[in-house]
Amino acid sequence: MPQRRSHVAPSAAQTELADALAALTSSLDAPLEFPAAVLAEAEQATASVPESDLRDLPFATLDPFGSRDLDQAFHLERAGRGFTVRYAIADVPSFVVPGGAIDAEARRRGQTLYAANGTIPLHPRVLSEDRASLLPGIDRPALVWTFALDEVGTVTDFGLERALIRSRQQLDYASTQASLDRGEDGPAALLPEIGALRIAQEQARGGASLNLPDEEVVRDADGVYRIERRRPLPVEDWNAQLSLMTGMAAATLMLDAGVGILRTMPQPDEAAFAAFRHQTEALGRPWTSGRYGDYLRDLDRDDPLTLPVLEAAASLFRGAGYVAFDGAPPTDAVQAAIGAPYAHATAPLRRLVDRWSLTICLAVAQGTEVPVWARSSLPELPALMRESGQRASALDSATVNCVEAALLTPFVGTELDATIVSIRGERATVQIAEPAVTASAPLPSGAVPGSAARFRVVRTDISRGEIEFEPVSAEG
Repeated sequence: MPQRRSHVAPSAAQTELADALAALTSSLDAPLEFPAAVLAEAEQATASVPESDLRDLPFATLDPFGSRDLDQAFHLERAGRGFTVRYAIADVPSFVVPGGAIDAEARRRGQTLYAANGTIPLHPRVLSEDRASLLPGIDRPALVWTFALDEVGTVTDFGLERALIRSRQQLDYASTQASLDRGEDGPAALLPEIGALRIAQEQARGGASLNLPDEEVVRDADGVYRIERRRPLPVEDWNAQLSLMTGMAAATLMLDAGVGILRTMPQPDEAAFAAFRHQTEALGRPWTSGRYGDYLRDLDRDDPLTLPVLEAAASLFRGAGYVAFDGAPPTDAVQAAIGAPYAHATAPLRRLVDRWSLTICLAVAQGTEVPVWARSSLPELPALMRESGQRASALDSATVNCVEAALLTPFVGTELDATIVSIRGERATVQIAEPAVTASAPLPSGAVPGSAARFRVVRTDISRGEIEFEPVSAEG
C-alpha cells in the first residue's frame, strides 16, 4: 500500500488559506465561468446513436475515488494464449460542434485545471461530468479501440470504431488494488497480468518512467486542506499502460495517414546523460551500465537516496511538446520516455488536443476523409496546449506553496528535521516529513543530497506562498 503522511494546519491558517486559494484561482489567466451561449449549447448538445452496439460487454471505469469526468472504460478478456483489450473513450467529438460556442471556449481553456478548491473544467459540467462522461449504468456513445495482444503483450492488431457502450462499474484505485491483492475476480482481474506484460514491452523498447512520489493537496469533508505524499499504487501503473498502448496506436494511425498531432519528447543528449551519471556517483548510487530507464526502474523505493536520484533524473525528462503535421511526418516523432511515437488520445473530456487526435484516428480507421475543421486547425494546437500547460503548472505550484505555508505557520520559531533532496547553488530543496512540506531553503554547511539537516521556520506568508528557513547547526 502507498505510504501516506499528512498534517493539518489550524483553523485560523485554514481560513487564511481558503482566501488565498480563492484569490489564486481568480488571478489566473483562465476563464472561471462559462459564457451563457456555451452553457446553452451544452444543454442542447446530443450525440447521434452509433451503429455499433457493444452494450453487452461489461465495461468498467477506473479513476480516483469520486471522479465524475470519466474519459475511459475498459473490457479485458483472454483470447487463446493472448488477450483482447477494449478501451472505450468518451465520444466528445460527437457532442462538440466544430466552430460552435463550446468549441471556441474549449480552445480558450485548453485543459481542465485542478485547483485545491475545485476544478475549472474544459467543458461545461453537463457534458464533462454527465452526458459525455462514461458513468456507470447509462448508455453512452464512445470511441472504442480493440486490441489483440499475444502471450507476451505485443499488439498484433487493433481497430477503432464508434459504438454504444454501458459501463457496469465505476472502480477506484484504492479499492481495486485491495480487491486484486485479495485475489478476487472482477472487471480488473486481468489488469495485473496485462499491465505487467505491457511494462515489459516498455522496458524492451527502452522506455523510461520517472515515477516520483505524488504530493497532493487534498481537502476533507470539513474543508480542511492538507498535503499527502503517496507512492502510486501498482494498479495505477497497470491502468496507465492501457492509455499508453492507445496513444501509441493513435500515433501509428496518424503517421500512416500523414496527418495528425503527436506528443513528443527528445532523447536526452550526451551532456545530460553525463551530468546525471555524475550526480548518481555523488549520491553513492552510480548508474554504471545499461539504459537509464532500466536503472530508474530498478531503484529501491525504500532507499532514502532514491528520491534525490529521481529528482536528478528529472533533467532527462525535459522538452516535451506537441508537433502537428500534415504531409511529411515530423523528423523526430518519438516520445523518448515511452520509446515510441505517441499521441494524446484518451482524455478528451479534460484535454483539448485529444478531440483532434480521436477525430483524425476515426477517419483514418474508417477510410474516410479527415474533417476539414480538424485538418485546418491543427497548426493552432501546439501553442494552445503549451499555454494551457503553463497555466496548469503555475496553478499547481502556487497552490502547493500556499498550502505548505499554511501547514508551517504554527511552526514559526520551531526547529524541524528535514532531508536534503537536491542542491542548486546556495539553495537546497528540502523535504520535511511532518508536516509534509517540500520547499527551498538555504544550503547548510557540508550538506549533500540525501543527508539529514535541521531548520528553523523563521517566517511564513500564506497569501504569497512563502516560507523562510534558517539552517540550525549541529550544536543547536
